[in-house]
Amino acid sequence: MENYSKARTVEQPCVCPFPDLAPDTPEIHVKDGSKIRNLLRYALSRMEAKARAVIFTAAGRRLKAITCAEIVKRRVKGCTSSPSSCTAPWRRCGSRWSHRRLDSLTVSRNLPVIWILLSKDPLDSNQPGYQAPGRYDALSLCSQRGASTLAPRQRVAVRVTRERSDT
Repeated sequence: MENYSKARTVEQPCVCPFPDLAPDTPEIHVKDGSKIRNLLRYALSRMEAKARAVIFTAAGRRLKAITCAEIVKRRVKGCTSSPSSCTAPWRRCGSRWSHRRLDSLTVSRNLPVIWILLSKDPLDSNQPGYQAPGRYDALSLCSQRGASTLAPRQRVAVRVTRERSDT
């Protein structure tokens, strides 16, 4: 493979599993080089401005989409989420490799795909993976009170002694 060079990559698009959304709903594609702060800045600005919903999409091993969705849910009050897979939860990705003297190769891979819908409007609670708006007040109260109100850690000293046997 060291003499081959990648000629092109072809990804087949996946159809959005949320058909009843407005056509102007922002769809954020999370890629390998995406910075979380840039994704959050864009998503939060759209949710604060006029958008009632935002969709995060990712393919492959991209946990950034889940991380961003959880952070947006915490920052936007009353935000519900509904993760979903495509109709086929895999996206076919093909790469074509070329060589000067040999035949070209075509490599096909199946990448897992996730779509996460975040909405200010109530969603269907019967969908699998539905998450209602959470209450994060208890978590923020603990952090405001400080560590003094939490249960203190007890320090346990353990002494190991070896007994000598006189045999």
